[in-house]
This record gives sequence, structure tokens and C-alpha cells, in this order.
Amino acid sequence: MIRNAFIFLLVVLGTFIIDQNIKILFVDGFFWDSSCISLELHYNKGVAFSMFASLGENLKWIQSVLIVGIIGYILYEGYLKEFPFPLGLIIGGAIGNLYDRFVYEGVVDYVAWHCGFDFAVFNYADVMINIGVVSILLLSYLSSKKTS
Repeated sequence: MIRNAFIFLLVVLGTFIIDQNIKILFVDGFFWDSSCISLELHYNKGVAFSMFASLGENLKWIQSVLIVGIIGYILYEGYLKEFPFPLGLIIGGAIGNLYDRFVYEGVVDYVAWHCGFDFAVFNYADVMINIGVVSILLLSYLSSKKTS
């Protein structure tokens, strides 16, 4: 269990550090544009697709409580035994986006997809959260196949 906790903490820390360093580039003015993808600074005051932006300052406190609750649930249920790496990606990304809310008053997003259709603007933390979720689903599915 100590090994898994160490993996979890390293992945959380690594995800957070990488995320924040990339975001600093865009806050400092980095910009790149192509026909399909633009790398440009956006501040998202809400969550996915700017939902709940009307909550304003309260959103960061709600998310803080949710993240602490999720970490508590992970530890209580023992999910760290099975999924230390993907859970580290999810929590590291969540903490990175939450940190933005406290420092920049909105999540720093910078990848804008507009090839064929416009998609939500997102960031590294968002990608890591999605990779973590997909990994847990895939590992759970493969684990259930082994036991049946």
C-alpha cells in the first residue's frame, strides 16, 4: 500500500507541475495558430463548456470540497490499491485546475480545436483527467474479464 501511495503522490505532483508550467507559457503570452488547432489563452470561469460559470467565486470552494471528498472516498474504499497511477492523473489534473481558480480566477485553457467543428477549449490537466478516467474504465473491464 505504501508503494501505491507513493506512486499516487508522484503522479499527482508530476501532473500538477507539468500542467502549471505549460499554463505559465500561455499566461506569459505564448500563442500559435493553425487551420485546425489554435494554442491561445482562455480563462474558463465555469467547468466543462463553461457550465456553472454563474456560481462565480463559489465554484472554487465547491470544487475544493469535492476534491477533498473524492480523495477521502478513494482512500476509504481502497481504490489506491488498484488504480494509483490513473487516480493520480485525475487528482493531479483536478488540483491543477482548482489552483488556477484561486490564482487566475478561472481555469487556464489554451487548446482550441476548430477543424471541421468548434470544440471546447481545454488544457493538459483536462487531458490527464480524461486519460485517468479511461484507464480506470479499461482496467476495470479487463479485470472483470479475467475473473469471469
